[in-house]
Amino acid sequence: MSYVAIPVAMLVLGKPIPVDVLAPDGRLLLRRGQTVESQQQIDLLSEHQACMSQSDAVAWEKSYERMIRTMLRDGVPIERILQTGMPSEIGQSDYQSATEVKGSWLDLQETLRGLLYQGVAAISPLQRLDGIETRVRELLAQDADEALFILVQALTDTALGYCATHALLSAVTVDLTAEKLGLVQEVRGVLLRSALVMNIGMAREQDSLAQQKSPLSAQQKELVRERSRKSFQILQQIGITDEDELDLVRWQHDGASDDGLVRNRLQRQLLRMVNQFVAKLAPRKTRKAMTALGAQRSVFVGADAEATKLGSALAMALGFYPPGSYVLLANAEQAVVLARGERANAPQVLSIVNPAGMVLGKPVWHDSSVPQFAVRAAVNPDKIKVRLNLEKVRKVRREHAG
Repeated sequence: MSYVAIPVAMLVLGKPIPVDVLAPDGRLLLRRGQTVESQQQIDLLSEHQACMSQSDAVAWEKSYERMIRTMLRDGVPIERILQTGMPSEIGQSDYQSATEVKGSWLDLQETLRGLLYQGVAAISPLQRLDGIETRVRELLAQDADEALFILVQALTDTALGYCATHALLSAVTVDLTAEKLGLVQEVRGVLLRSALVMNIGMAREQDSLAQQKSPLSAQQKELVRERSRKSFQILQQIGITDEDELDLVRWQHDGASDDGLVRNRLQRQLLRMVNQFVAKLAPRKTRKAMTALGAQRSVFVGADAEATKLGSALAMALGFYPPGSYVLLANAEQAVVLARGERANAPQVLSIVNPAGMVLGKPVWHDSSVPQFAVRAAVNPDKIKVRLNLEKVRKVRREHAG
């Protein structure tokens, strides 16, 4: 068995060592929980080449990284952080490795939906969530425009379900918006993870309500009001302990200024707005989907200065016409948005319907920053009857990338 060297120089006197300390040949030198009380003991451990198991090493490193993130978040001076030794405790979740998740956005949607449906009954939920988050980040880093295109398109396809698509598009949207706001990576990570699970308390009901033809009953309205509290409880039960993530999920829907942690006020407001924005993009049996531009205006109308700042960042992140949405061009053609442009109102588009309302045999790419092909208006998705071939769309967009 191979072992990993213990960072002896980072041990803290008088604090428990949370791992079994071993010699290179596997002999036990100190049991986990024992302390080192003097520099002489630390020197002896160094002489004996003290080491630990691979699983302990990975878990201890996770615990250390979490401690540093917390200190950075709390504004601890960097000089003090640099002097901080290894933590004396390792959380149980630190021993859980991520479950590898592969596949496309739609594969990821199926995986996430299963987890959201299972809730507290899910097997290895933390590992699965870690795997999902990792895959979201991989796909988003590879091609953010494609991420938006696929998820915006999926949101209007009721056959695919709603809860997981909403969660994924919310996660992508909140991450891109947080980047525009200049939020640090640690905060962006909490926002993304929170978006993935913020509605776990009513995932099945979300899919059911999206298909319901009648208005919400009193019982259903109560369920919607209580979803944040229920989601918070489920996340606690499955082992999530990050206080910022729990805070965002618990209070993002209620949104009262005096609820939750003060440091998360902006993040809660952002998550709530993104949640509402994505919900308005989705069709219901009782109403049509809104256009992205209409959803932005609806969410941010009458907003205060802080909310207006968030709305502006969202518009810059996604554009007025995000990939996957539909537009009417100045030449009277109808088009699907392929990719964001340099300006929020000038995306790259693919014309699919001619001015006479006939489907084009071969879709045509345009840059809407050219006046002839400028976007005249957003088009509600229910007005478009063309079924898009994702592979053909992807090929066209990549031909014109950059």
